[in-house]
Amino acid sequence: MNGIISPPPPVNEPVKNYAPGSPERESIKRRLTAMLAETVDIPAIIGGQEVRTGKTIPLVCPHDHQHKLGVAHQVGEKDVQQAIEAARRAWKDWSEMPWEARAAVFLKAADLLAGPWRDTVNAATMLGQSKTVFQAEIDAAAELTDFWRFNAHFMQQIYAQQPQSARGIWDYVEYRPLEGFVFAVSPFNFTSIGGNLSGAPALMGNVVLWKPASTAILSNYYLMQVFKAAGLPDGVINFVPGRGASVGNPAFASPDFAGLHFTGSTDTFQSMWRTIANTLPSYCGYPRIVGETGGKDFVFAHPSADVDSLVVALVRGAFEYQGQKCSAASRAYVPKSLWPAVRKGIQERVAAIKMGPPTDFRNFMCAVIDEAAFKSISGYVEEAKHGGSYEVITGGRIGGGKGYYIEPTTVVSQDPRSRLMSEEIFGPVLTIYVYADADLDKALELCDTTSPYALTGAVFGGDRKAIVKMSQALRHAAGNFYINDKPTGAVVGQQPFGGARASGTNDKAGSALNLLRWASQRLLKENFVPPTDHVYPHMDAE
Repeated sequence: MNGIISPPPPVNEPVKNYAPGSPERESIKRRLTAMLAETVDIPAIIGGQEVRTGKTIPLVCPHDHQHKLGVAHQVGEKDVQQAIEAARRAWKDWSEMPWEARAAVFLKAADLLAGPWRDTVNAATMLGQSKTVFQAEIDAAAELTDFWRFNAHFMQQIYAQQPQSARGIWDYVEYRPLEGFVFAVSPFNFTSIGGNLSGAPALMGNVVLWKPASTAILSNYYLMQVFKAAGLPDGVINFVPGRGASVGNPAFASPDFAGLHFTGSTDTFQSMWRTIANTLPSYCGYPRIVGETGGKDFVFAHPSADVDSLVVALVRGAFEYQGQKCSAASRAYVPKSLWPAVRKGIQERVAAIKMGPPTDFRNFMCAVIDEAAFKSISGYVEEAKHGGSYEVITGGRIGGGKGYYIEPTTVVSQDPRSRLMSEEIFGPVLTIYVYADADLDKALELCDTTSPYALTGAVFGGDRKAIVKMSQALRHAAGNFYINDKPTGAVVGQQPFGGARASGTNDKAGSALNLLRWASQRLLKENFVPPTDHVYPHMDAE
């Protein structure tokens, strides 16, 4: 093909609001009803073939864990080896396919997701991961569509970056895929992350083994159907649900392991890194390691902050999707002069929050993901209720019963370095430290040093000098930093996402930087008129 081709300019997918009477509301409700009546038997997908191992786990609704949505077959070491072989077979043709053809697969997948598959993937996210319709929409539909469209655009931008050439020389760079497979390990909390962790390396010509979180298999399985409908060749992305060690151990032991694309806990990521390091001599090359590992995200308020904006940011930032976002507002620093008004505002807004199943669109919150999360979060809530240095000002009640429900809980901590101020909870718990207005510098230092994480953070203030001061003091405390806004809700192409310190490698999902990690450059130099004599001018006689 003769032509310098560019993908269509990406535009962020509009987010539907699902207001009463809207066509999208009626459509998603019909799909929810149909899916609640189904029991799906989900296989592994290896080399394009469905593999049912017989070792299954139930898939249930977190908000009604007696309701069985289906079962998922779990792979073992033999199946992982088959997936590696399938990826190896697919590698040559896919890695050598013209980039425009690879881009077309993902651009088609984006249009399919935004169109005929939108209700299915959204409904699966609502039922399987207990997200409200709006939280599912901004995640599973809009954000993932954006990932696939913008990534094609970023890929073309990367390929266009070429070196300078001297007269008589032509220098250029080829962006090759990695030799081997990329291991994509995705979390439960964002369907879009699963589609991007697997999709971004594949777009760049790599082959992938994708291990989804056990509590997000339903929505992730439907993404595999979208990939298939978009024309992704068999074996490029292999879907291998299973226990962490059952999938990870054979993947990391393979000489073909070439990269890790991970979102999850810091402990798991560090364990994986150690395994990779210990196995390093057996690999074909040095694996690429990209990870985002959570946070203890902050909101820091200056005395000049607008109280109403601050309160809304705290409530939305802390309690949307039950606080199960790595970017969720988990700790806050509020000046004493604003505290009475902030306290009242939080209590009033939290009192108005409705909590229940996602099928009731009036609910702001649903259930936490599973029993393990319920028990872990409940432990922090109980500590806050009975610990001497804490005061619970909202929530605190825990209801197991039919669903894993935990009330939106706001805690005031007298100790700025307490466990609830420093540890990631990953649930609907916001801990606040009230600082004396005169101790602004000390409070900023506490905010910067209390937590090992550095993912997201926000500052609120009306005084521009104060905003500059806070931004500089907290420069390394967050990879995504917000001014007068909540620390959640990054948009692809607008706020590339990632953090440093214990929060990950900061390779910015939703930007060209992440895609570049899945390419290996080959520099080519052509000399049009090569020399014919070995003698240099300095060698001439005096």
